[in-house]
Amino acid sequence: MAPHGSGLMADLKIAFYGDDFTGATDTLSTAARAGLRTMLFLGLPTSAQLERAGPLDCLGIAGAARAMSPAEMRVELAPVGAYFARLGASVVHYKTCSTFDSAPHVGSIGAAINILQPDTGHSFVPIVGGQPNLRRYCVFGNLFAGAGEHVVRIDRHPTMRQHPVTPMHEADLRLHLGAQGLHNVQSIHYTDYAQSDAELDAQLEKLLSLTSEESSVPRPVLLDLSEASQLASVGRLIWTRAQVQPLLAVGPSSVVQALVAHWKIVPEMAITRVAAASGPVFVLAGSLSPLTAQQVGAADSYLHVGLDPVRLETDQTYVASRASHMAGQLAQGHNVLAFTASSGETAGVKHGRSLARACGDLLAQVLRITPVKRVGIAGGDTSSHAVQALDAWGLSYRAQLAPGVALCCLHSDNPLMDGLDIMLKGGQMGTATLFEELLNGSTV
Repeated sequence: MAPHGSGLMADLKIAFYGDDFTGATDTLSTAARAGLRTMLFLGLPTSAQLERAGPLDCLGIAGAARAMSPAEMRVELAPVGAYFARLGASVVHYKTCSTFDSAPHVGSIGAAINILQPDTGHSFVPIVGGQPNLRRYCVFGNLFAGAGEHVVRIDRHPTMRQHPVTPMHEADLRLHLGAQGLHNVQSIHYTDYAQSDAELDAQLEKLLSLTSEESSVPRPVLLDLSEASQLASVGRLIWTRAQVQPLLAVGPSSVVQALVAHWKIVPEMAITRVAAASGPVFVLAGSLSPLTAQQVGAADSYLHVGLDPVRLETDQTYVASRASHMAGQLAQGHNVLAFTASSGETAGVKHGRSLARACGDLLAQVLRITPVKRVGIAGGDTSSHAVQALDAWGLSYRAQLAPGVALCCLHSDNPLMDGLDIMLKGGQMGTATLFEELLNGSTV
């Protein structure tokens, strides 16, 4: 691998790692809509893949660290940190879910910071809380999120407080990250952005002086974000220090939004038409969220196929049979929506990761039998493992179906997979009619 050999990375500003695939595509969309030349790779890119991508302003790697133990994360992230250091991007962005759902034993954001920060050299680690366009707000260090018509503290969110893998029991992100080994997190509150640039810089320097001055020890500072007007201030705090020395920035796609706001790039706001699918569409819904259940219920144009999650995990014959059945329906021109049981019916499923992997295997089998031109996948972990099961190396942005939901183009050396339209969405994302819009096209 030779990141700089061809000079293709000379303009690179941001290198990001998405801790799951759905989140990574949101960052891909954010950067691409701002006019940044962006490609999302499905692993460390080879020189040939970099050549195919062309010059880039923003390079991403989609991963699955959100579902890993700290030991697994080290195996996954250490090569990424070293690779990004060779690329020389000013900002290395560890892209987290906007809800920050994570735990000391799985998807630890604290572990990720401790692994990645030494490769950047800068001890300052800005953590951006909140992403207002997704109704995520960080105020005085506490995270709030939209829940239907209401906005609630994240530890009172009806879905996130009972997430099957990483339930959120603490809204103060400083305490939440402290439990993951990231100690002494300082914070800048949203009210502080009313200061002059000089005053805000002085406040940040004072906060940094309260922690270790060793460059090998992260000095994390949580940056509140409660409305879009604050993005430019956040972006300036990050970018001015990244010009002195590359740094690690942590948080959702609002990290890139903040940089874009500071650079005064106006995101492309024209209405983008998503064309109707030219053939049958296959949707795999592994997410168990209430919103995804609504989307499944509203998908009247699809043949619905319920999947037994326990058998998906344990019975390969069952997986092959379901795959063959659905591929046959697609071959006859039917749209197919496969979904796992509701959360109340999954008591026998002990490991979300193994179910997500089983869903990935199922998707790969379906597409090997009957290739289609458009696919949708619901669920963060499901998306991560499903795309990893495909014969592909990258994703580029096509259009936005809804805030936080991008329609992407799959890049593969396999002609049957190359150019596939693929939508990856988290459980909390999209409108109730999203799957219908994936099929029939939409404007956003």
